[in-house]
Amino acid sequence: MKILVTGGAGFIGSNFIRLILQIHPEVQVLNLDKLTYAGNCENLQDVEINPNYKFHKGDICDAALMAELLSAKFDAVVHFAAESHVDRSIADAREFIHTNVQGTYTLLDAARRHGVGRFLHVSTDEVYGSMQAHESADEMSRLQPNSPYAASKAGSDLVVRSFWQTYKFPVMITRSSNNYGPYQFPEKLIPLMITNALEGKQLPVYGDGLQERDWIYVEDHCRALDQVLHSGRPGETYNIGYGQPEKNLDIVRNLLGILDKPESLIEYVADRPGHDRRYALNTSKIKKELGWSSSVELKKGLEKTVAWYRAHSEWVRKTKSGEYRTYYEKFYENRTASLAHL
Repeated sequence: MKILVTGGAGFIGSNFIRLILQIHPEVQVLNLDKLTYAGNCENLQDVEINPNYKFHKGDICDAALMAELLSAKFDAVVHFAAESHVDRSIADAREFIHTNVQGTYTLLDAARRHGVGRFLHVSTDEVYGSMQAHESADEMSRLQPNSPYAASKAGSDLVVRSFWQTYKFPVMITRSSNNYGPYQFPEKLIPLMITNALEGKQLPVYGDGLQERDWIYVEDHCRALDQVLHSGRPGETYNIGYGQPEKNLDIVRNLLGILDKPESLIEYVADRPGHDRRYALNTSKIKKELGWSSSVELKKGLEKTVAWYRAHSEWVRKTKSGEYRTYYEKFYENRTASLAHL
């Protein structure tokens, strides 16, 4: 099997590539990534020597490149590439619309025209909007995005769906709850709290901190994606989550407990505009149809994540400073896979 993974140098994408190469050693993976600020090829340093792994620096919005790449006859595309940080979308949504909507269409169009066998689009629970207490979204719930980021992902979901309805192109959509784990860029809640606490800095918590999110360990999410890729039904959407929403403030307090740091480090800051109060997913479909379930309990997952960030202080330093970008941009000038040899 030959797979094109977009955005594979990012947090979830890099964990997915590592998992796929471990459990399917016969699979060939081409990682296509634009290497924006959150794309870090150091995340995959340990798989660079694998002969079944190749990297190509490129943009999914580049129609000519997508056509050339996909002419190499891939069996599947797994599409992670996206602008994904809500705060950045609030400041300026243009790149989010361009990459998440236009880029997804460009990739889809090339994949359909070149006969890709399966197209897995990785989306988010944020497209459903905020849930009321004791309410959860299933795959048929109405899309009600409340941030420019969520709106751009909802838009891309609808474009993907249209390719099934119009062309019967074999697409699948997954919508995951919040991920956490190794290699997550330190702008997101859990790695920001961990790294700030380790550095003795304040931990900024939006509003009252009582917003609820469902947290899934990234490897659990990647295993679900593998099952959807191989066994999911074309045209279907699958929710993926841990199933136990927690308040942000409780997550922060749990992390401080694991780190043995005082709660006085918590600093309440002004809430962001349009901040959804609660996300919750009904994941019964993927459990019943594909037999998937999460295996990493939240407490254990947080402990593993803290341990990883403790052990990778140099990765954190280079990521926060942007130092790794200078090195890897030069390194990959000569490492980008030749299109002629795909």
